[in-house]
Amino acid sequence: MIDDEALTRDCFLGGRLQLWQPREGYRAGTDPVLLAAAVPAAQSDTFLELGCGVGTAALCLALRTGATGVGLELQRDYAELAERNAGASDLPLEVRVGDVHDMPACLRVRSFHHVFLNPPYFAETAGTPSTDMGRDLALRDRSDLATWISAGAKRLNPKGSLTLIARADRLRDILSGLPDSIGSLKLLPLVAREGRAAKRVLVQGRKDGKAPLTLLAPFMLHDGASHLRDGEDFSDAAKKILRDGAALKF
Repeated sequence: MIDDEALTRDCFLGGRLQLWQPREGYRAGTDPVLLAAAVPAAQSDTFLELGCGVGTAALCLALRTGATGVGLELQRDYAELAERNAGASDLPLEVRVGDVHDMPACLRVRSFHHVFLNPPYFAETAGTPSTDMGRDLALRDRSDLATWISAGAKRLNPKGSLTLIARADRLRDILSGLPDSIGSLKLLPLVAREGRAAKRVLVQGRKDGKAPLTLLAPFMLHDGASHLRDGEDFSDAAKKILRDGAALKF
């Protein structure tokens, strides 16, 4: 259990959601909010998030849609914070401590309408390891993306959706790691500003989907080609998602 003095309580969705997270270590930003906004869940649906951290994406989705689900998290301290955040927000989230690479038996017998994930950004050998073990575990993969994707695909109902957000430079690994059971792929590049290359990408597919792959027009996160004033300058479309809790429709 992380001591309260080592935590901050931060606002998401314009303050509609307040979450405890470590002052030092992995801290949620915009990615889990965008990920949750992209999941096409309905109120009666169930979901599974792989690597839920403190519950940011799962709780954003539950708040927006009323869907219920499970968060799987490797690090016990983060899992305990996810449970605490769910309770404080009065939102339904079952949290399980476990490894994506060795799925807990209680989850192997279940399936869900939606599985989503924000997998570690870096391969194990890439970049410089963080001095904070919790942050390093969250950001640096211990195997490969194919393991994460396969684990998620196995937990889907027929026609269920698989959604993930990742660095754009890992797109090749994502596509090569998708099992044949996932089709109807849609790729949404996330661009910081006009004229810049996409640094992140949202990928969504359907179990047993048959539609051809679609590369969508980029989603612009900020207005203008550069930051011209103090304060945030999110685009109107981004504000609706990050502040108002709107869906990001593919």
